[in-house]
This record gives sequence, structure tokens and C-alpha cells, in this order.
Amino acid sequence: MSSRTSRDVLVRGLWVLGQGIREQSGLFTIGVVGSVLFGLLTIASAYVVGAIVGEVMVPSIEAGQVETGLLAAGAAALVGVSAIKVVGIFGRRLGAGFMQYRLQASYRRRVTRRYLDLPMSWHQRHPTGTLLSNANSDVEATWFPIAPLPFAVGTVVMLVAAIGALFATDWVLALVGLAVFPALFVLNVVYSRRMAPRQVRAQRLRAEVSAIAHESFDGALVVKTMGREAQETVRFSDRAAQLRDALISVGRLRGLFDPLLDTLPSLGTLAVLLVGALRLREGAISVADLVSVAFLFTVLAFPVRAIGWVLAELPRSVAGWDRVRHVLTATGEMPYGDTVLPGDTLAPGGATVPASLVFDRVWFSYRPPAVEPATPQAAVSAVDPSVDPTAVPDQPAVLPPVLREVSFTVPAGRTVALVGPTGSGKSTIAALAARLVDPTSGQVGVDGVDLRELTADSLAGTVSLVAQVPFVFDDTVRANVTLDRAGLTDETAWSALRLAEADGFVAALDDGLDTMVGERGTTLSGGQRQRLTLARALAGRPRLLVLDDATSAVDPRVEAAILAALRASEVATSILVVAYRRATIALADEVIYLDQGRVVDHGTHRELLARCPGYADLVTAYEQAEAERERTRADGTHSAGPGGVSAGGTGPQEAGSRAAEVIG
Repeated sequence: MSSRTSRDVLVRGLWVLGQGIREQSGLFTIGVVGSVLFGLLTIASAYVVGAIVGEVMVPSIEAGQVETGLLAAGAAALVGVSAIKVVGIFGRRLGAGFMQYRLQASYRRRVTRRYLDLPMSWHQRHPTGTLLSNANSDVEATWFPIAPLPFAVGTVVMLVAAIGALFATDWVLALVGLAVFPALFVLNVVYSRRMAPRQVRAQRLRAEVSAIAHESFDGALVVKTMGREAQETVRFSDRAAQLRDALISVGRLRGLFDPLLDTLPSLGTLAVLLVGALRLREGAISVADLVSVAFLFTVLAFPVRAIGWVLAELPRSVAGWDRVRHVLTATGEMPYGDTVLPGDTLAPGGATVPASLVFDRVWFSYRPPAVEPATPQAAVSAVDPSVDPTAVPDQPAVLPPVLREVSFTVPAGRTVALVGPTGSGKSTIAALAARLVDPTSGQVGVDGVDLRELTADSLAGTVSLVAQVPFVFDDTVRANVTLDRAGLTDETAWSALRLAEADGFVAALDDGLDTMVGERGTTLSGGQRQRLTLARALAGRPRLLVLDDATSAVDPRVEAAILAALRASEVATSILVVAYRRATIALADEVIYLDQGRVVDHGTHRELLARCPGYADLVTAYEQAEAERERTRADGTHSAGPGGVSAGGTGPQEAGSRAAEVIG
């Protein structure tokens, strides 16, 4: 079984390297030509040294005088050969280095491009740390052995030429060489076989350490507020210790085999000297021949190691390729259509034409989180690319349905509120409306056109989603609002900020629109971040605005002002809002009440209060949570410290969390 696995790794590893050669054939050719030139001149230098010793030095010693002309000629020959070898070394390193870095850059771009093409549902099933590892260390590991490959190919040519030269010199010494060179190859194969599982495990653990670190850093607020620093440190330390042990295992094996690989050519040199001395005494060879062969064995030790470098790194390359290929061949991307909605243009007077939204018998199920295999399958996917080496058997295709035959309409120019308990599918509907995911069955359409038929630009220009958790880039306020979109000026940015009730705090910032907000907007409060992301959506003048609890951290009065301004503005005249506060719900023209993924009832707020007990109970729970927050705020005002900030007050996000607890 171990033999089969080793053969599979060798076959698949060579296939991966072949893929790189096909993509960068020109640079590979430069590297190989330089390496072959180096190898042939290495052999030539051995015979030049032999000739100098046998034809110049020995006669000079015997004669008691030095032939200056012959010595100068020998030195010139040696310098000339060395100079040409330098050209070979330069070509080899230039070709190999550029080839490796170009392949790594190319595949990092491919992986990143693939990430952008894949839907949110795919990203939700893969840890961010693992994705970072795929684009960085896995790509690097995949193409690590491509750098010594031209050297290894040149070394093979050099070995063939060296054996031919040995036979031309003396067949007995050639047999010694034939005994040493296969031994080197066998030792390298054994090395590769032992190294394969260690490299695969180390590569997998690199991704796991990255994933844990990213999760801990990303959740730093939760870790600190819940006092989980020690537990997170232990969790990271455990996995880091496993990676340490795996790398030590790799280093220990390398430490065992490296001396053997270094010693074998030296033993070959010793054997050549012993056998050569006997052949010299018999008169079968000359001193020049013996020196040339002995020197040749000495200089071959380093180049032959290049073959070992390639073979030793093949397991790691295969492990990296499997993980990179898992991304590049991932399915589930959502292709766009070629339909452009006629309403994407502005109406006379510059007003945005509102869009209608229709959910027609929509079902949706999420897929389970992806599980990375411990080791890649030893399949011959090198020759059969249809075989997925990272496939995980016995995994359910989808989870139970989140939405069940959901149908409703957001008429053009109207505001519709989605209301329902936790887990009822509100955020999923918001994601479907913005086409972050596609329905399992049924249809989501805008202005009578299935979202799947729209072009990317038409979809982005029609629908804008403001999510529950605001994301702010580590850039200026201006860059966060405009996103460098064509035609968005400072005037547009200020207009959007006014609609989002954000112009006041932005104007108060030291640098206004040029203020840097920090990573994820750390210099802003939760409510300010939410209003900034809302302004970003409004700046693009969407025809349908989807608000997924996008103002939860905003004061209720500010939230009501925002929604009232949106309804009266000419920027976004159709609104689908996930709502919790009664004041927000009351502003909607229609309310959709969801429970367990189904539309239980719909109508105006007053109608649902009168006829739907579940809705009435839920809104009452909302009101109780809101009242509790108002009481806490009032208590905090009375006990506020300097600057009017309560020492023990409850912020908007905390109050929102309490509301969720009451409701959930």
C-alpha cells in the first residue's frame, strides 16, 4: 500500500510540475538550457583539472621546473570554462526563479478570482483561515519544487554525459559510477516515500492553524468580553504544537537522509581513488584520467542533490495542489444572464424608477460546512482530472429547508417589512433578494425578470443589500461610501450620508470625508458603521433597497427618520426591510409575517395585530425589549459620569441582544 501511495504521489507530483511547464514553457526552457550548460561544463572542468594535473603539474614536478606557458594555458582554460558555467548558472536561476514566481502569482490570482466567482453559500461553508491558506501557503507549496526542477533536469543530462565520459575514460571506473548513481536515486525515492505523509499532514495543519488564528483575531471582541483568552490560547497552542511536531518530524527525516545523500558521492570518490590507484599501477589509466574521474565525483555531489530536492518536495506539492484544485474546481458558481432591465435608467427629472420584487414558491436549503480530508485521496487524478482528490464521502448534500414555498410581492415604490422570530428565514430572504444565493426551487424576480437572467451590472444597479453586520474598509469615509464607482462625486456622497442620517457625525470628524476609519471601522460606533454602510448602498441609487436589520444599532428616532427620508426620497422607492421595532414596522405599507420558513400571514401592521396571535405576541415581545432598553437608558442618564456617559449603561447593540433573547 505504501509503495502504491508513493507511486501515486510521484505520478501526480510530476503531473503538477508538467502543468507548470506547459504554462511557462519559455522560462522552463531557459532554465533547462542554463542547467544543461552548467552540467556539461562541470564535466569539462573535471577533465580540464585532470589535464592540468596530469599534463602540467606532474611533468613539472618530475622535471623540477614549471612550464609557464602550459600553466598559463591551463589556467586560461579553467577560467574560460568557469566563466561559461557562470552564464549557465545565471540562465538556470533566472529561468527557474521567474517561472516559480510567475506560477505562484498566477495561481494566487486564479484562486482569488475563483473566490469572487463562488457564491456566498460556498464561502459560508469554508473557514476564512483555510481560504487564506489556500491562496498563500498552498499555492507556494504547489510550485516550490518547480524552482529546482530545471536544475534536476540538467543534472540528469549531466549524469548521462558523465557516465559516457567515464566509459570513454575507463570501463572499470565507469562501473563504479554506475553503482553510485543508482544508489543515489534509490535513496532519494525512499526519502520521498517516507516524507510524503509527513509533508501532507504538515500542509493540512498549516491551514488549520491559520483558520484558528483568523477566527480568534476576528472574534477578539467576543473572546475578551467572555473571558475566553486562556481557552483560545490553549486551542491555538494545541494545533500549533501539532504543526510543530509535524515539522519536527519532517526536519528529523531530512536530518537523517541529508547526511546520507552527502556521504554517498564521497564514498564514490573514495572508491574511485582505490580502484583508480590499482588501474593506474596496472597502466590502464593515466594520472590525468584518475584526477579527472575523482574530481568529477566530487563536483557531482551538489548537482545530484537537485533531484533529491524535487523528489522530497513532491509530497508537499501534491498536498498543496489538492487544496488549490479544491478551490479552482469548486462548483456552485452563479452564472449571470444577459438581460438588462429597462428601468435601470432614470426617470425624467432624475428620479430613480422603483423596482418590484416577486418571490414565487421559493424553497431554499443551505449546504453543510465543508470538511477537509486529513490526507488527499491517492487517486490517479493526475491522469483523470475528473477525480476529486479532496472529495469527502458520506456527506449530506443539503441541510433541512430554511424556506418552504415562500411567495410574496414588494410592489414598485412600496415598503414591505419582514417580521418573524429568530430562525424564521428573514436574512435568507434578504440574501435571495440580492442574489447572494439562488433558490433551491422557485423563482425570485425583479420587474418580472428572474434574477438569474440579469447581467451582473444590471443586478448591482437594481438591488442593494445592507446587511446585519456592517463591514467598513480600512480606508477613508469617502472611499467607503463611493467604492471608487464611476460618477460618484463628493456631492453624491454627502447626499447619501444625509439620507442615512450620517452627515452630522461625518462633518464633525477632523478630516470629514478624508477621515481614515480604521480596520472594520474601529474608530466608529456600531450605529455610525451601520449608517455609513447604508450611505454606501444609497450612493449607487438602487431601485430596490434590502435592509437586513441594518439599523439595529441606531437610535429608534434616528431609524424612523432614516426610513421616512428613504420613503420620501427619489433614491430608493422600493424597500424590503427586516424589522424588529414597532415604529419601523408601522412605517411599512405591508408586513410579511414568517415562522419556520413559511409565510404565515401578510397585511398591514394593524390587520396582523388583530388577526394573527403569533404576530401580536412577537411584536409585544419587541415592545417589551424596547421599553427595557429605554428604562436602562434613562437610568444610565441619571447615573452618567463625566461627559454624560453612563458607567453602567446599556448600548444599542447590547439592548438589541437582549431583545433577541426575549424574542428567541
